[in-house]
Amino acid sequence: QVQLGESGGGLVQAGGSVRLSCAASGRTFNSYNMGWFRQAPGKEREFVATISRSGGNTYYADSVKGRFTISRDNAKNTVYLQMNGLKPEDTAVYYCAAASGALVPTTSRFYDYWGQGTQVTVSS
Repeated sequence: QVQLGESGGGLVQAGGSVRLSCAASGRTFNSYNMGWFRQAPGKEREFVATISRSGGNTYYADSVKGRFTISRDNAKNTVYLQMNGLKPEDTAVYYCAAASGALVPTTSRFYDYWGQGTQVTVSS
């Protein structure tokens, strides 16, 4: 089992940058593919980005491709989401998640563990 805790959210102006961090407990962090999802008010949770166990493979939602970068540091049990060129429509609660399966999933139902989320608000 792994416990996840996000940090780094806050209020930022459009065009600005924020880096989210997600720290994981336990000594098996590198056995999980990690993902970021977000949920805006009144909307369903949506996929943002995912990264494989080694960090060698990454996938992004089209809406964030070229602006967001997911990375991980297995020595620190941490996954990051660097968000640049933020837009008001990026406003949401951002969640990190861990998937124990073999695939690097872009669908939330394949993730086994979730953090409690961190709010990112982008003002226009």
